[in-house]
Amino acid sequence: MNNSPIGIYDSGFGGLSVWRELRRELPDESLLYLGDGKNCPYGSLPEERIREVADEAVATLLAQGCKMVVVACNTATSAAIEFLRDKYHNVPIVGLEPAVKPACERSRTGVVGVVATERSLESEKFLNTLARYNNGVRVIRQVGRGFVEAVEANEESLPTTRELVHSVIEPIIEQGADIIVLGCTHYPFLREVINDVVGEREVEIIDSGEAVAKRVEYLLDELNLRAENGASAEYRFMTFADEEYKERLRRKAFGEI
Repeated sequence: MNNSPIGIYDSGFGGLSVWRELRRELPDESLLYLGDGKNCPYGSLPEERIREVADEAVATLLAQGCKMVVVACNTATSAAIEFLRDKYHNVPIVGLEPAVKPACERSRTGVVGVVATERSLESEKFLNTLARYNNGVRVIRQVGRGFVEAVEANEESLPTTRELVHSVIEPIIEQGADIIVLGCTHYPFLREVINDVVGEREVEIIDSGEAVAKRVEYLLDELNLRAENGASAEYRFMTFADEEYKERLRRKAFGEI
C-alpha cells in the first residue's frame, strides 16, 4: 500500500478530462495535477522543446513525492514518453495515444476519423500505431485547429467555437466515418458541441480517458502501489503559469467553470 499521490501532467486544462476519470475510478487515490499553462498549446512546438518541458514537469511531480506519473497529453506522449521512461526508469509512467485500435476494430463503415494536434498526427508513434491497426480501414486525420485555445479560454459554448468544431467534424462525417477519435485530452471538453454536430447520425465519439484509468488501476495493483482502502484522498494543483491559472485549473477540475 502506498498513499502517495499519482501525478498527472498536461500542457494545460486538457488532462483534467483524464483527472476526472481517475478520480471516478480510484476514489481512494490522491491526485496531484500539473497543468503547464505557460507553454500551452504544445501542438506546434518543436519536439525538442516539448521534451524539455515534459522533463521539467515529471521532475517536479516526482519531487513532490508522486508514486506514478500520467502524461495526460497526447502531444507530450508522442514527443517524450520514451525519453521520460528511460530517464525515470524507477517510476511507472503512463502515456496516451489516440484510440485508433478500438476505433478500427469497431468501425462498421470502414472509415474512422482522428482529430488531434498537428504534432501528434505527424509523430512516429502515431504513424506506427496507425500502420499496425488500421487493417484496411480508411483513417481520416484532421487537426483540431483552435480547439485547445477554446478550452483554455473557457469558450466551449461560444458560437465561434461551435462554428470551428463544425468545420472540423462535419467533413469527417460526410466522408463516411462512423467513429471519431478525440486524440487530444482537451477535446473531450468539447464533447457537447461535437455531439450537436453529430446530431442523430450514428457516429461514435471516443477518447482515451477511460482506457488510461484502467491502465493506471492495473499498474497500481501490479506494483502494489494502491492507496489504503478508505484513504482520505487529496487533490492538489500546480502550474508553470501564475496563481490565477492554478485556481482556474482547480475550478475546471470540479466543474465550477
